Amino acid sequence: MSSKILVVILGVLVVLMLGMGGGLFLMWNKLSHINVQVNQANAGLPPATAESIEQPLGPIHSLETFIVNLADKGGKRYLRVTMDLELGNADLEAEIAKRKPQVRDRILMILPSKRFTDISSVEGKIALRDEMLDALNAFLTQGKITNIYFKEFVVQ
Repeated sequence: MSSKILVVILGVLVVLMLGMGGGLFLMWNKLSHINVQVNQANAGLPPATAESIEQPLGPIHSLETFIVNLADKGGKRYLRVTMDLELGNADLEAEIAKRKPQVRDRILMILPSKRFTDISSVEGKIALRDEMLDALNAFLTQGKITNIYFKEFVVQ
């Protein structure tokens, strides 16, 4: 009796293995077909379009870490953030270095005004980034900051 059960179990295992192998084979064929279509679509693009898809990165200016209390009730939460500024041109690097106190002041006026609920979501972080970009670009004369990259964003 135990040999019959062993044969049935082995049969079920063989059927399962064949089913999984067939499923993997079908997925592999489908994925390779999609990959071929993507490669063909990209090959049809003119070289200028392919280059324009990837924007070159501008000069990067790193800022020191900011640690501020958040505007939550009780003041128990704080934000630690480190960021890099992507500059529109290399001439802006000298202006940022010269105006570093203004840059830090603008950022330090914005960060403590936020509550945890304002910055806990991705949308909140994007809104914070946009607000800081607008505030910093308002006083720059030799170019614009094109993006702010958060290297560290910790709320505790």
